[in-house]
Amino acid sequence: MTSFDGDRSEPGEEDDEGLHPVRSGAAPWRPPAVELATLRLAGGTACDVLIVGGGITGAMTAEALTRQGLSVLVVDRAFPGHGSTAASTAMLLWEIDTPLVELADAYGFDKAVSVYRRSLAAVRELGALVAGLGIDCRHAPRPSLYLAEAGALPDSLAAEHAARQRAGLPGEALDRGALMARFGIDRPAALVAEGSAESDPVRLAQGLLRRAFERGARFVADEVVRYDSLPHGGAVALASGATIEAGTIVLATGYDMPDFVPSRLHRIVSTWCIATPPQAAGRLWRDRALIWEAADPYLYARFDAENRLLVGGEDEEIVDATEREARMPAKAARLVDRMRGLQPQLSFEIEAAWTAAFGETADGLPLIGPVPGAPNLLAAYGYGGNGITFSFLASRMIAAWVAGEPRAWFEDFAIDR
Repeated sequence: MTSFDGDRSEPGEEDDEGLHPVRSGAAPWRPPAVELATLRLAGGTACDVLIVGGGITGAMTAEALTRQGLSVLVVDRAFPGHGSTAASTAMLLWEIDTPLVELADAYGFDKAVSVYRRSLAAVRELGALVAGLGIDCRHAPRPSLYLAEAGALPDSLAAEHAARQRAGLPGEALDRGALMARFGIDRPAALVAEGSAESDPVRLAQGLLRRAFERGARFVADEVVRYDSLPHGGAVALASGATIEAGTIVLATGYDMPDFVPSRLHRIVSTWCIATPPQAAGRLWRDRALIWEAADPYLYARFDAENRLLVGGEDEEIVDATEREARMPAKAARLVDRMRGLQPQLSFEIEAAWTAAFGETADGLPLIGPVPGAPNLLAAYGYGGNGITFSFLASRMIAAWVAGEPRAWFEDFAIDR
């Protein structure tokens, strides 16, 4: 039996590198109270699949696996959906952080297009799942508006648009005049595309967990402190002293992975967000499009179901929570200034502000699949700006692995690629 150290930084707990909570501040998500099908362990138990992490990835995976008739336990040291999921602005973009032309340069056009198409399909299939399960999470399809950086050349997005057209992906190119006429935004160019969506991330996660619990899944409020590899599965030891054995263990802990999970492509980044009070309906931009920029770091913005303006960005490679929190006032002011430059008609009173850490990768693709050197252990992380989109993709891939039906294209997202 091989043991793997499961140390992770506990939110609010100090270690040699300082504080590492997932988030601070509060986003405007106010989901209804939910009853958890909680399992209290005094000794040991077993299941087909153990999911470590009760956020959006854990919820989607639990729903998928219980639909396959498997026994599932979800372990989390916090209330499900109250970690990094609660910090999400829930812009479900199919466009990924790495432009198609850059991804094609790195991996070839066919592979790049395959990734983009799977991302587009993931948003569509998630919408169908939400509708089919009747989950009340304010889910709605939205177009995306990808803005050229201020000061860029008028044709700065031409190559990206041409690559998307060649790939058969949706999208229309707008020059400065068309962008001003349609959205009132003064930028050199933009790409507008159908196929993205928005949601309430906490309602979505809890709604999916509720369906999984209805099928027999159970929640264990505890922390994993050790992982063991067994001949036909794995086992974990919990902080309470209890143990769980499972045929497969799924790590759905976001950026906060155990230290035995490889991280060559992965880094932790912090983002800052603000929300305004509800805006007057006449001030909203056209089609409630999801706005993001071809800039580094890029600004991202949308309206929630109550017409609050949600704005985020100013990302930096910071993991220390004290430093991240100290920058909140300056970052909030910067977000307001940048957004006012795009849509000056809006009200910019700040109702809520928050900051959070998340994981991203060097190539913009998530890390999903078997953990090298750890049999029967699967992980999903490194989503970048496509958290919920890639969470859904990960849940479908994990379900296929557990069923013994992996696909060749899964290698595109391999942890050790």
